[in-house]
Amino acid sequence: MADALSLQSIDAFYGESHVLHGVSLTLRAGRLLALLGRNGAGKTTCMNAIIGFVPPRSGAILLHGEPIARRAPEDIARLGVGLVPQGRRVFPSLSVEENLAVSARAARGAPGRTWDKERAYASFPRLGERRRQLAGSLSGGEQQMLAIARALVSNPRVLLLDEPSEGLAPLIVQEVGETLLALKAEGQSILLVEQNTTLALRVADDVAILNTGRIVYDGSAADVQDKPELLHQNLGIL
Repeated sequence: MADALSLQSIDAFYGESHVLHGVSLTLRAGRLLALLGRNGAGKTTCMNAIIGFVPPRSGAILLHGEPIARRAPEDIARLGVGLVPQGRRVFPSLSVEENLAVSARAARGAPGRTWDKERAYASFPRLGERRRQLAGSLSGGEQQMLAIARALVSNPRVLLLDEPSEGLAPLIVQEVGETLLALKAEGQSILLVEQNTTLALRVADDVAILNTGRIVYDGSAADVQDKPELLHQNLGIL
């Protein structure tokens, strides 16, 4: 199976603070890779390195074999990387429909059917019901659905999600999980950063665990569930 996204020996810094130490991981096409770790382990920095917010000082990042490290974020997005950022970050003064229109982009080798606003409304009916409503007035769960839909209408070849369940009620977390499983079933390649380990292990095919900026586990989600000592040591799970 081809690689959708590959990080090869990535070193990343904030100023002089060395955050990622030789990080290597691979997201295979059509699969969901969960990137797990405690707070401060470097998960969001990985996302920021991929999308271009924190250009790595060394190493390579390949999108379907094409080098993208140290390119501008807008170029990386144009090449087919979609981001659902931590904290949602919808445009609060724009309507639901305007949020989607801002991000809409023609498909460029994206898997499955093309995403447009009508497909987004069909997949997330509550957004269709609130299409004229300002995004800032939506509930937290509705804003998260809008953040996911906004990334999807860019027709990404790789979808990055940073803590999509953060601050959501359990019922909405369940909906997020079902959405991820449906996207994966359509062949969408997904890199998921998630503190909710139960959710992550339910939807993931593969898992990478970060500890203080280093990969300490890289393997199947099924295998990691049989390693309670690994989960306890690196995630604090008993």
